[in-house]
Amino acid sequence: MRKITLLVAFTFCIFTMAFSQQDPMFTKYMFNSLVYNPGYAGSKDHMSIGVLHRTQWWGIDGAPTTQSFTIHTPLKNERVGVGLSAVNDVIGPTHTMQANLSYAYRIPMGKARLAIGLQGGVTNWRADWNKLELFQVTDEAFGEDMPNYWLPNFGAGVYFSTKKFYAGFASPQLIEYDLRQNVDVAQRWSKKYRHYFFSMGTAIPLKGEMLIFKPSILIKNVGMFSSFNKDQYFEALGAPTEFDIDLSFMFYQALWVGASYRSAIEAFTDKSSGDSVDFWASYYLSNGLRIGAAFDYTLTELQDFAKGSFEVMLGYEFNYKTKRAVTPRYF
Repeated sequence: MRKITLLVAFTFCIFTMAFSQQDPMFTKYMFNSLVYNPGYAGSKDHMSIGVLHRTQWWGIDGAPTTQSFTIHTPLKNERVGVGLSAVNDVIGPTHTMQANLSYAYRIPMGKARLAIGLQGGVTNWRADWNKLELFQVTDEAFGEDMPNYWLPNFGAGVYFSTKKFYAGFASPQLIEYDLRQNVDVAQRWSKKYRHYFFSMGTAIPLKGEMLIFKPSILIKNVGMFSSFNKDQYFEALGAPTEFDIDLSFMFYQALWVGASYRSAIEAFTDKSSGDSVDFWASYYLSNGLRIGAAFDYTLTELQDFAKGSFEVMLGYEFNYKTKRAVTPRYF
């Protein structure tokens, strides 16, 4: 069994809250939007399946590794979309698994559509303190009891889209949980906070449908309107409001390449710093298969120890027979 020091584990907790917050981050967030927003279910007007793996800070023992699975489709009643999302996230001694069922009701608005989504599911959060080498073996925060919690939850979101524009806002898990076994021992990583996600993007034809410029942004916030705001330890929460700005080009409705920058709004006030610059590519095969990969170059001091982060992605689009139609879907 691999061991990691308490110092490294503490560093992971701080950086996870600072940049990815408690919910996992994805560079290729546009390919698994259902994880963040239940209103996205059925938005492609055909069934879509996606699997994604992320290794963060490759080269550091105990660094985060995450897998996600999504499947969603419209029903026979085209105003209804349904989906399933699952995430497996491991950071040092902690392990989080969650699964959610999503329902979206889609309201036509001329050439646009507004989807209102709800989801429900369960999260399993557990920790194995035997994976830690403690500087202080009597530390009450890491007692002999291994926490293992089953946490039911629900979320909501809205998703507005046209052929070449989208905007969404969601909170995928609205219920907050106190994970401390001993409430007299306060730890910053012992609470599950509510997260908020705002996304927006557009598709701009540069050469008809053969070359499309696709800028997008994802903003993530943790703790806003939190029920823990009155907690005396709340001010210790080290999670700034993070943003991901992505600029990409799609060639011949098949090859998609892009670059993005991840930082925090607080960076503009010198209270935070940039996290990474990211490069990625995805390719749509004629049989409906979708493959992709991404690499993050870390801008923080972790780059002295890590070899960056990477993602690999595999998906399948069930509209492969009509994907080159006159009105393709870009999101």
